[in-house]
Amino acid sequence: MKLLENKNTIITGASRGIGRGIAMYFAKLGSNVAFTYNSSAGPAEELQKELEAEGVKAKAYQSDASDFDQAQEFVKQVLADFGNVDVLINNAGITKDNLLMRMSEDDFNRVIQVNLNSIFNMTKAILRPMLKQRHGSIINISSVVGVKGNAGQGNYAASKAGAIGFSKSMALELGSRNIRTNVIAPGFIETEMTAKLDEKTVQGWRDAIPLKRGGTPEDVAGACAFLASDMSAYVTGQVLNVDGGMLT
Repeated sequence: MKLLENKNTIITGASRGIGRGIAMYFAKLGSNVAFTYNSSAGPAEELQKELEAEGVKAKAYQSDASDFDQAQEFVKQVLADFGNVDVLINNAGITKDNLLMRMSEDDFNRVIQVNLNSIFNMTKAILRPMLKQRHGSIINISSVVGVKGNAGQGNYAASKAGAIGFSKSMALELGSRNIRTNVIAPGFIETEMTAKLDEKTVQGWRDAIPLKRGGTPEDVAGACAFLASDMSAYVTGQVLNVDGGMLT
């Protein structure tokens, strides 16, 4: 039997990057996948087909997790389509980097709204169904930046640190109902976004990491699979750094 067989998983922001990697990894392990995308309809439809080719049920939904009402409606639709939800992975996120001196109020607020409000919105939306079934695993994707901070990323660091505080609070609130809430804090993960960066800069980052390489979306997905599975039945309120030893 596959590790995540017959589980139903929601992943926000899965049409590319880390979210896409998690979706594919979960499908290979037997999980059905409902995922959101914001504007990339083409890649989302393509991903749905790839997931279905793994023999699982999969569906793409255009929905903005940072909008409270859209999040509620999305979860309602997933429950109608899939019956129940075992795992929620809050992955949707954006960056608008700048030194504080140059950061606009809008750039601060938007990053908080997408990265932090979306976690509140989605957790709130899935709460009653998970409480009713008395089980669930919520996995929030934070960042090493949320653990240690980073110059030029005050808004992003605040949103990702907020995700950790929120998750620890939910672990305390929901543990008695067998709902687990954990955090993954990825380090430097190489995706199509980092591929656009200067190779020399990227190599410099790799050299500074103890494992001497950037992470892959699959590295993050493997950690998510552990937290989604029954292997981690006694794990809640934890932050797992998937960073190649960056914060060691």
